[in-house]
Amino acid sequence: MTALTDTGTFTFRPLDPLQDAELLHRWLTHPKAAFWMMQDARLEDVERAYMEIAADEHQHALLGLQDGVPVFLMEYYDPRHRELVGLYEPLPGDVGMHFLTPATEAPVHGFTRAVITAVLARLFEDPAVARVVVEPDVSNTAVHALNEAVGFVPEREIQKPEKMALLSFCTRDRFFKRRSLSATAVSA
Repeated sequence: MTALTDTGTFTFRPLDPLQDAELLHRWLTHPKAAFWMMQDARLEDVERAYMEIAADEHQHALLGLQDGVPVFLMEYYDPRHRELVGLYEPLPGDVGMHFLTPATEAPVHGFTRAVITAVLARLFEDPAVARVVVEPDVSNTAVHALNEAVGFVPEREIQKPEKMALLSFCTRDRFFKRRSLSATAVSA
């Protein structure tokens, strides 16, 4: 899949837990990735975590590429079986999502918003996906603002084993309306 954004074109490929482990380890242990809670992870820990995801039919990890170079991580999962089991009542068509844009020495304005837009577009390509659910840490105010900008609506705080999280949802219609409003604002 290819997604055209203001910052260029993104493509996606399945993450290879062994070949991509060093890259992921660098991304996940950087202070910018504190909300991923892998700051002290060893390379073997990252390999193991992503081998578990690769072997699980209910969750998936992809790398987002720009000009063939990995520039972000995307994970998606079935909330009926992973992450949110027992914490809310999933509806048919719900899919859970995480994404990570790694630290960079040369940040590009709008890049993270372009990434989340591409991730949502990728998920909504599947006609079975009606709604994307996220559960970021309640203290991650930067991602809450970003989520709202692309169409997520916070529902409530939930206690996960590892964090207090803000359960939020983005429907297909809300995402595409926000996306067309953004495109209109940019072209005006």
